[in-house]
Amino acid sequence: MTVSTQGIEIKAGSRAWRAAVELFSSMRFAISLLTVICIASVIGTVLKQHEPVGNYVNQFGPFWAEVFQRASLFNVYSAWWFLLILAFLVLSTSLCVARNTPKILVDLRSYKENIREQSLRAFGHKAQAELREPPEAAARRLGGLLVGGGWKVKLQARETPHGTGWMLAAKAGASNKLGYIAAHSAIVLVCLGGLLDGDLVVRAQMLFADKTPFKGGGLIADVPAQHRLSERNPTFRGNVMVSEGTQSSTAILNQSDGILLQELPFAIELKKFIVEYYSTGMPKLFASEIVIHDKATGEQTPARVEVNHPASFKGIEIYQSSFDDGGSTLKFKGEPLRNGGKEFALDGTVGGSQTLGGTVGGLSEALTVEFTGLRGINVENLSADVAGKTDVRGVDLRASLDAQLGAANKPKDGKTLRNIGPSYSYKLRDQAGQAREFNNYMLPVDLGDGQMVFLLGMRESPADSFRYLRIPADAEGSLDGFLRASRALSDPAMRQEAVRRYAIKAIDSKRDDLVSQLAGSANRALTLFAGAEGRGAGLQAISDFIEANVPEAERNKAGEVLVRILNGVLFELMQMTREQAGLKLLPADAVTQQFMTQSVLALSDLPLYPAPFVLTLSDFTQVQASVFQVARAPGKTIVYLGCALLILGVFAMLYVRERRLWIWLEPAPGADSGSHATMALSTNRKTMDGDHEFAHLKRRLLAIEEQ
Repeated sequence: MTVSTQGIEIKAGSRAWRAAVELFSSMRFAISLLTVICIASVIGTVLKQHEPVGNYVNQFGPFWAEVFQRASLFNVYSAWWFLLILAFLVLSTSLCVARNTPKILVDLRSYKENIREQSLRAFGHKAQAELREPPEAAARRLGGLLVGGGWKVKLQARETPHGTGWMLAAKAGASNKLGYIAAHSAIVLVCLGGLLDGDLVVRAQMLFADKTPFKGGGLIADVPAQHRLSERNPTFRGNVMVSEGTQSSTAILNQSDGILLQELPFAIELKKFIVEYYSTGMPKLFASEIVIHDKATGEQTPARVEVNHPASFKGIEIYQSSFDDGGSTLKFKGEPLRNGGKEFALDGTVGGSQTLGGTVGGLSEALTVEFTGLRGINVENLSADVAGKTDVRGVDLRASLDAQLGAANKPKDGKTLRNIGPSYSYKLRDQAGQAREFNNYMLPVDLGDGQMVFLLGMRESPADSFRYLRIPADAEGSLDGFLRASRALSDPAMRQEAVRRYAIKAIDSKRDDLVSQLAGSANRALTLFAGAEGRGAGLQAISDFIEANVPEAERNKAGEVLVRILNGVLFELMQMTREQAGLKLLPADAVTQQFMTQSVLALSDLPLYPAPFVLTLSDFTQVQASVFQVARAPGKTIVYLGCALLILGVFAMLYVRERRLWIWLEPAPGADSGSHATMALSTNRKTMDGDHEFAHLKRRLLAIEEQ
């Protein structure tokens, strides 16, 4: 039997109805739907699902973001059109199975023993031979041989002009057609399980039980009942975040336009969260030591949840999804960057916020500090190549060939992985609601040139990368030296005194005219660098001044002179701040020169830093939180059954060959005994194995050797 791709043909009804039934029950329609489902699944895999709308706007722009949203591409697997296609696929495949299964079952019971002798001679695999036995004895002997070889045999006696003839009909590999039923039934089961475990039930509750997504903020306990799903909800999948030492009994189900809260029949208490890291800084192990509190009985059940090792309670699976900060406590010191500000202390909690008044840190308006994150370790690649120490003049042919040849997983660049300590992030939000995000490292870092620097990162929006200001650590390993110099640079009196000291040290005190000239040049350079003239600041301001006032032929020389004078004045300014702080003066050596070079660069970039102060982390107490995915999935068993049937069905269809064999035995005319045998073999696929098997059957049954 050949499985038809046509659908069910009915006689009653209109022409359109008959055509629709035939289309929906046809194999070509089911294959088309399966193709569309695969394409939609690819879109859902490539495009992140259930992200905030703002993320899509930043990625695709407002026009395409709205187009994709209207097409429900941001929640493909729960889109109405995806579920509709899935439902039609179930219907079409079910009709195909219902249409072909009776025919297959009939064909399985049939031996097709009524085939005519003339038909056997038309087969591709056919043979004829003369046997010494009479037809009945030959038929029973050959039938026994075939049964011993795993064939199912049926004998039929027929009257012929020369006597009674016998038709031997045999078949093997009938499970090939059962594979068709199993594979197509598996598609139906998997789709049904997917529909049952999807959010179809949740959407039905939103449609018929007046459940709506919650779009606001605040405490979970304050969310109204119309945004909550019952504990008896038959299927759901949501997330629960639990901090160490706390418990939660409410899961969050993300929707495209808000969230739904799913009440659980138990509470999850996180006793301890365990995370281990590879040398690269990537997490190696997530594990949560939890206690499950049954709401109905009060029973407490300890459990351990790891990635790929979930815990199960009352039919709900608890998976380890990720981890987060659970509200670490932070202690900051606010350091003003310019003169006039005052140091201040600030305490906060990750996830919280605090408003700073206009007088704090030299602020002209109130700012809100939002504490957004804390990372205890940061493993970075600080190799020599990354640090910029590669010698471009070096030619090493052997090393170059070795880097390109060999194993594909061999690293070409050396890696120096090192934990550079904790980092913390916060946002400064103004009264207009605009926010800038900052990410700073607690400890100074050696980037490869021997100078320890503090990294202060900033970005305007989440779509941007962090840009880092590198501030050198002073002799005491802190930011204080640089910050004192920054505040002194904005003080006119301190600038004037630094200029005076520099001029006296650079010129013989007896040459008052030269001292006055040098002091004037130094004052102009320092004023430009500090931005006191309102024409910009930093080295760019000096460059602009030279281009505007110095002939082009003399600009290089004038620039060298002004930069040398500027470095000398800033060194005196740095020494003055150390005197005022009661610290030892910096020696005139290579270490101090490296520190001053980085300080000049940092002071030049400082006007681009969009905050009048910097928050330095003085202490913290880290609190971990574990993110669990909780799921009640009754369709999981159905999906597993469907997957098992799919494997068996595909295996049967691909690796099991259906074969049918006929041997017609009729009395040989003009002889007292013996019979004439005509044999034919039919297979569902023409392969070399079929040719070899037929040759083997000819030798064994008819004693015919290949020529």
